[in-house]
Amino acid sequence: MMKQVTVVIPNWNGSKYLEKCLDALLTQQGVFDVIVVDNGSTDGSVEILANKYPTVKTILLKENTGFCHACNVGIEASDTPYVILLNNDTEVQPGFVENLVKAIEADERIFSVSAQMLQIQNPELIDSAGDMYTLMGWGYSRGKGKPAKNYDKPVKIFSACGGAAIYRKSILDKIGLLDENHFAYLEDMDLGYRARIYGYTNMYESTAKVIHAGSASSGSRYNEFKTKLAAANNAYMIGKNMPFLQLIFNLPFIFAGVVVKAVFFARKGMGRLYLRSYFEGIRRCFSEEGKKHRIKFRWGNLGNYLRIEVELIFNVFGMLR
Repeated sequence: MMKQVTVVIPNWNGSKYLEKCLDALLTQQGVFDVIVVDNGSTDGSVEILANKYPTVKTILLKENTGFCHACNVGIEASDTPYVILLNNDTEVQPGFVENLVKAIEADERIFSVSAQMLQIQNPELIDSAGDMYTLMGWGYSRGKGKPAKNYDKPVKIFSACGGAAIYRKSILDKIGLLDENHFAYLEDMDLGYRARIYGYTNMYESTAKVIHAGSASSGSRYNEFKTKLAAANNAYMIGKNMPFLQLIFNLPFIFAGVVVKAVFFARKGMGRLYLRSYFEGIRRCFSEEGKKHRIKFRWGNLGNYLRIEVELIFNVFGMLR
C-alpha cells in the first residue's frame, strides 16, 4: 500500500514526553512514515530514539536550530502527499492519522486540517480547536478551556495549530514552508495566513484527537523566552502579510492591541521585554531577510484579502465570547 502521509515530530530535550508520544503514534492504524527531527538534545532523547525506536527515521541536528527549521527539515525529507506536524508533548488518540487524512482529502483546496487538541490536566476540555486571528493582531486558540463536546463539528478556521495538524505537500511546494525567521511561535499561524492569501482553506477536524501537555519545551504559558519570540513574531507576521492599505486601515486596532498586551505583560514584570521584542519584529520586517519573505500583493488575491479582513473583524467577537 502506498504511503499517503509522513508524521514529522520536532524534538528538543523532550525525553520526558517522547516515549508516550511515539508509543501512541505507532499503534495507529494505517501505513505512514514517521520522522523525528532532533534539535541537538542533551537530555537523553537521542539515546531513547536509538534504543527503543530503531525503525523510526531520525534526523539529528547538531544544535537547536528552532522549531521551524526542524519542521522544514522533516517536511523536506518526506516523500508523501501529506505531512502531519506533531508536537513531542502530545499523545494521539485512536483514529488520529486516519481521520486527518480523510478530512484533508475531502477537497483539493484544503491546505491544512487542525486536530482537536485536549488538555492533559482535563481531557474533557479543549486546548485548541484551531487557531483564529483578530483585527487587533491577536491570535487565540479556538475553544481553549471549554468543553470538548461543544466543538464536535468540522469547521473552517483561520489557521491550523502546528502542534497537531496535516498539510498538503503540493501547496507547501507552491507557497513555501515555515518561515524560519520565526524560530518558534506563530509560525503555524503565519503559514495558514499565507495559504489564505493564496485562496486555500484551513479546517478543524474533531474526530482527530490528541492530548497535549502544552508549553513543554519553554516551561510555562508565560515566560521570557516565549514572550520575547511571540511578541517579535506577531509584529513580523503582520508586516509581512498585510498589504500597505490594509495595514493602514488596521493600524489603530493593532496599536490598541499592543497597548493592552504591554499592560498585561507589565503586570507580569515583562512589559519592557514585550515592547522591545515587538519593535524588534518591526525592524525584522525591514531587514533584507524580512523583505525576502514578504508576501507580494497581487490583484488576483484581492478577494482573498477582503475575506480575511472580514474574518479578522468577526474574530474579535469570537474571542470576546
